[in-house]
Amino acid sequence: MTTLDHKIDFTVIFSVQNANPNGDPLNGNRPRQNFDGYGEVSDVCIKRKIRNRMQDAGETIFVQSNERTTDAYKSLRERADANVELKEVSKGKNADPAMYEKIACESWFDVRAFGQVFAFKAESKGQGVSVGVRGPVSIHPAISLQPINITSLQITKSVNSESGDKKGSDTMGMKHRVDYGVYKFSGSINTQLAEKTGFTNEDAEKLKEALITLFENDASSARPEGSIEVHKVYWWEHNSKIGQYSSAKVHRSLQIEAKSENAQSFEDDFELSLNELEGLKVNVFDGK
Repeated sequence: MTTLDHKIDFTVIFSVQNANPNGDPLNGNRPRQNFDGYGEVSDVCIKRKIRNRMQDAGETIFVQSNERTTDAYKSLRERADANVELKEVSKGKNADPAMYEKIACESWFDVRAFGQVFAFKAESKGQGVSVGVRGPVSIHPAISLQPINITSLQITKSVNSESGDKKGSDTMGMKHRVDYGVYKFSGSINTQLAEKTGFTNEDAEKLKEALITLFENDASSARPEGSIEVHKVYWWEHNSKIGQYSSAKVHRSLQIEAKSENAQSFEDDFELSLNELEGLKVNVFDGK
């Protein structure tokens, strides 16, 4: 496998219908919004979904969510310590941060893609670990193309959780959803950092496939199956390590115009136009 030898930029467009794509825990788990009323999905949320898709594809992932763990480890420390090579270069006189970073990147896809901070407390007979890895894949938050309308529903539970619970079975709760919204996010893959973490051309292809199928196997009560759909993935491949154009210029070359102030369909209510940049190859993929 060869280390990524050319810069890559990408943009993903997806729609949300009657779902909560990313709840805000500081706002009663309502769908995230900025001060102008546009919907947001954090880059952390997007990376979580990429990690999940890579797990589905059989890749080794360091930051696993509790409900999707594929091993017996209950913390990042346990997962790191289970790697014999990694633990060996983290103790005492053998401590080698550079080798620690190299082994971690070789061991886990998400570490060599997104980076990771390994900051673990000292054990009783050893030393702590503090190693920071910068990953080549950077991702912007997803922002809706129009202000979103949020519907809030009051719900009840039909049975008490515990015997003797003083609360009645009709205890109230709230559930929130975005009625309809089209979101866009962009990202890039930096070759200089790819060389450092060992991120390969093959890894880039796997990332592209994960973006095309981003919301597969992601259903929940807040996100029913089919309520979030990837429509387009734009994938620009430069012919050099530094890139022919800045990422900002590449991302701006894609324009999306809404035909209606109250859009309800991506196909009918939005118009996409691409200002192709001379000499820059772009591939467009439909979501699966």
